[in-house]
Amino acid sequence: MSIDIRELIPTFYERVNSGDLSVMDEVIAEDFVEHEEFPGIEPNKEGVKQFFSMFRAAFPDLRMEVHEVVTEGDLTCARFTMTGTHEGEFMGIPATGKKVAVPGFDMLRLRDGKVTEHWGTTDGMVLMQQLGVIPEQAPA
Repeated sequence: MSIDIRELIPTFYERVNSGDLSVMDEVIAEDFVEHEEFPGIEPNKEGVKQFFSMFRAAFPDLRMEVHEVVTEGDLTCARFTMTGTHEGEFMGIPATGKKVAVPGFDMLRLRDGKVTEHWGTTDGMVLMQQLGVIPEQAPA
């Protein structure tokens, strides 16, 4: 797969959205380092596969909608919204049937056409509130 850094994140998420997790073998380097920690998941290529497999099992209609992409040198960043319906166990939380919409950011570094590093953040507090695990805060 030939990668245009400006299209990497949208293309990656389009394929993940369709359930095609083989994209990870195509675009993630063997020496990949994940900087966004997630409990119980190794910060490497196999961990990314495990993470997305876990999310797709819990949210089978998982979608990542990319809003903006910014590229500078070997780095590309995107602001996105992750949506889905909680239909399977997630981090010990039984399926709730609730729909979620969670904002997030990703930044990737590329070398020789492969992703070598990822930094990112998703709003875990919003996710847990939308699942009903923790109460939403009343407006001030």
